Amino acid sequence: MIIKGKVWRFGANVDTDAIIPARYMNTSVPEELAKHVMEDADPQFPQKVGQGDIIVADKNFGCGSSREHAPIAIKAAGVAAVIAPTFARIFNRNAINIGLPILESPEAATGIKEGDIVEINTDTGVIKNITTGAEFQAQPFPEFMQKLIAAGGLMAYVKERKKENHA
Repeated sequence: MIIKGKVWRFGANVDTDAIIPARYMNTSVPEELAKHVMEDADPQFPQKVGQGDIIVADKNFGCGSSREHAPIAIKAAGVAAVIAPTFARIFNRNAINIGLPILESPEAATGIKEGDIVEINTDTGVIKNITTGAEFQAQPFPEFMQKLIAAGGLMAYVKERKKENHA
């Protein structure tokens, strides 16, 4: 899968409360969560982010509580992928489970600036900064995870497989 979008930058240790503040946890409706994504880090982010955009952050993105609302809010806001040197383990699993591609690449995280246009090949793990021409390598997703992400997440993948088995 190829993802191409504009980059939004965030720092290190962005926790799940910064991604979706606890005061909005009274809903699990993705579209409602998207209205408040990253607003404590950048109050204008929910209005600025566009469909297919990419978040690039420093280390330990998604740390903090284990809420699934964080990757759901990011994806519902239109973000197509997140790149960081490292991700909190539970955020990593939650993101993949909802079909949000996350790529670990310390070089890309330092070599990509806000506003750059980036192209990601999730099959090969190649991240190309279209703005500067620089290329970076992230770990490509295993085939199973590629299918899971392409389906839109774990539940969608299971539903797809169930239909295939009954056809």
